[in-house]
Amino acid sequence: MKVKTVIILFLVFLFLIILLQNTEVVDFSIYFWKISMSRIILLPSILIMGFVIGFITAKIHRKKYQTKMKEEDDE
Repeated sequence: MKVKTVIILFLVFLFLIILLQNTEVVDFSIYFWKISMSRIILLPSILIMGFVIGFITAKIHRKKYQTKMKEEDDE
């Protein structure tokens, strides 16, 4: 097995352990809203939102960089 695969499997296993140990209900407040949910739902939701925000930010940054490089090549 490749080292990258082993590291990914280890991180997934570690994340599953963290999820299974955090099953109690917590209150989550956003401004005036108060939401009660299990941590086992909250943690992956925040992780996915972080990945999506990072992906969108990288895509925007990459597009700006490519247009900047294209403008420099045209000069």
